[in-house]
Amino acid sequence: MSLCIRPIIFLFLPLFVCATQWLQYPASGIATMTHYTLPENDIASCGCTAESTHYPTAALNQMAFGSSTAFGPACGRCFKLTLLNTFLSNPPFYPTVTKSLVVKVTDLCPLSKTGWCNGTVSGPNAAGNYLNFDLAFPSSSIPSNFFPSNVTLYGYTDFGVWNISYQSVSCSSWSGFKNAAALGSVPSLADGACCPANPTGSSNDTCTSFSDKNGVPPNTASSAATRQFGVSVELAWIATLLIPLMYSPH
Repeated sequence: MSLCIRPIIFLFLPLFVCATQWLQYPASGIATMTHYTLPENDIASCGCTAESTHYPTAALNQMAFGSSTAFGPACGRCFKLTLLNTFLSNPPFYPTVTKSLVVKVTDLCPLSKTGWCNGTVSGPNAAGNYLNFDLAFPSSSIPSNFFPSNVTLYGYTDFGVWNISYQSVSCSSWSGFKNAAALGSVPSLADGACCPANPTGSSNDTCTSFSDKNGVPPNTASSAATRQFGVSVELAWIATLLIPLMYSPH
């Protein structure tokens, strides 16, 4: 018997998520990259400080993130992402210049039956990849021309979905690492947030899964975060922290 979680908040997520089905993935490999809008100074699911949004961040697909709500073991991890080629365009576009970016995982891309964040142990997403990094873009920390294009050939500049290579790296490589205010969790969220400065994979500095009730996460609250002003916490995430999860045997 395994413990399964019924996510009662995400009405658009009709699937049951079982603790035994989180994706285990290597430190480097191939993934897809999409992008989404994360307003500057907003607090995403890991509860990372508002200042973290001033640097490159991304959401990771749910089954690799390791939780169905709030923080998961992937929170705070850093990855070097390198653009390979576009997936949806015909023909695929292969940039002549290699572009890479080190991001910190601060958010969750929810599981759904379709889309790019639907990789599970049962199968990959439509691009054949189990991992999807949803980049917070546009961002003041990322050049507006980060994604290369050929508007003459394709007639547009935003390809939407890229095949990328990823590599787990130390967060000392992340551009926000030297800014203490960008590291750690928002203190007011207490144990409803977990955003380690530089998680190594050790249970002492890596978030446990909130969904699994798998122990108490490390204290990652940053006093620097209290000096930030204009912090807005998304109501959807507040709801996930306040409304209890329902458990059912499977």
